[in-house]
Amino acid sequence: MDLLFATVGWIGAVLLLAGYVLVTQSRLPGDGAAYQLMNLAGSLGLMANSAYSAAWPSAGLNLIWAGIGVLALIKLARVGAST
Repeated sequence: MDLLFATVGWIGAVLLLAGYVLVTQSRLPGDGAAYQLMNLAGSLGLMANSAYSAAWPSAGLNLIWAGIGVLALIKLARVGAST
């Protein structure tokens, strides 16, 4: 189980960092669905790893980060549906 949650955490970290690098290098728009999905998946991975490790401040932070990602994706879906 330790290996599973460590792997999930590392995948989450890679997704968050990759998204940040891509936005910083203007290869991905920061207000686009791809970036928001990377953030959502990354934060969920880190949240699972943090909760498994009982790192509650980090788990809470990533739960909020995931919520922001969900809200951003909902907003993008609404904007896309109205055009």
